[in-house]
Amino acid sequence: MIARKYLYLIALAREKHFGRAAASCHVSPSTLSAAIRDLESELGVAIVERGQQFAGLTPEGERVLRYAEAAASQAADLKQELAQMRDGGLSGQVRIGVIPTALTAVAAFSAAMARRHPLITLEVFSMSTGEILNHLRHYELEAGVIYLRSANEPDLDIVQVWEEDHVLLSGAAHAFEGRSAISWREAAELNLCLLTPDMQNRRTIDETFAAIGCHPKPTLETNSIVSLLAHVCSGGWSSIVPRSVLELIGTPEDMVVLPMTDPAVAWATGVVTLRRDPVSPAVEAMRVVANELTSAFGNDE
Repeated sequence: MIARKYLYLIALAREKHFGRAAASCHVSPSTLSAAIRDLESELGVAIVERGQQFAGLTPEGERVLRYAEAAASQAADLKQELAQMRDGGLSGQVRIGVIPTALTAVAAFSAAMARRHPLITLEVFSMSTGEILNHLRHYELEAGVIYLRSANEPDLDIVQVWEEDHVLLSGAAHAFEGRSAISWREAAELNLCLLTPDMQNRRTIDETFAAIGCHPKPTLETNSIVSLLAHVCSGGWSSIVPRSVLELIGTPEDMVVLPMTDPAVAWATGVVTLRRDPVSPAVEAMRVVANELTSAFGNDE
């Protein structure tokens, strides 16, 4: 359905090494190299930058790669649609990239997909927002779960599922005795453990602090929500985390949880997919489930 040499090009762009690309395609490096040269001859352009080792694709090669990725994805979509007609249900792999702070909340979405489509195999990956969008555009994910403020580009479709507010989590329960909330300004003075600055969650937290003239300096940073929770539970740090993380897994013992106020902020979170026509069966199924979950999360306006 798509010439094998285009699949070789996709593998080469992914692996960035002729030997590894050939191994992933179960052919010899010479076979893969010959196929790339044949593709260049057929199209009349140089696709690969020449050198002793793989040095990247030419601008023309990048354009050919985009075509190859789209064609391969459409071929996979057609196979999935035909299998759905034959088997009476959606099957195959469905890949979802999720920002770390949504990894617990996304379980409701994954469970709903599995119940509605028991023949599918779900793959859930923890990724940054940038990685999710990049993988979507290279057809390496069917959907992403991100803060929707990062999904305002015309090639993306979004379904808002819930709004995420944040809470302070701290092991210093004695210091907050009798408190029902804490301001962002007060939180800025605490010994904070936060996600790393490359994470969208951290950027939104930093923006909220900056808006009130605060610039806290966390003494521990991590790109793992599990690591973040573990460090807070050690008693040495406080953190600011999405409420949904604690609602699903529970509040760790002896921890205090306080709503964040002044300002009260909430960030829209949901499912993002690449805008395509026709829509693949997997993407259409995820949009349906995401819309059904919207009211369950209280976003049915």
